[in-house]
Amino acid sequence: MTDFKDRQRGEEAKFVMDEETAFKIAVRRNRLLGEWAAGLMGLTEEETEAYKKAVVQADFEEAGDEDVIRKLLGDLTAADADVSEADIRARLDEKAIEAKRQFMSQS
Repeated sequence: MTDFKDRQRGEEAKFVMDEETAFKIAVRRNRLLGEWAAGLMGLTEEETEAYKKAVVQADFEEAGDEDVIRKLLGDLTAADADVSEADIRARLDEKAIEAKRQFMSQS
């Protein structure tokens, strides 16, 4: 019985660690995506930092990436940047890979 409890605790700890890692990678991805979008909008360094934080905050509105995509598409359209939803989704995937690489290299 103790082996089962130990295994269960181990699985729970692994799940928590995996979820925490996924969260950190998503935050990093969103910051990278915000930096990319800020560059397209011609924001200053201070504005870029604030915008990256706003993109991270936007991801807390609902599950999934749609809230982030919606924010970026709205902001980029308002700034007259010639970017489509497909462009944003492609960049989202690229930044996810970059964020994971960065996270793994720091671990």
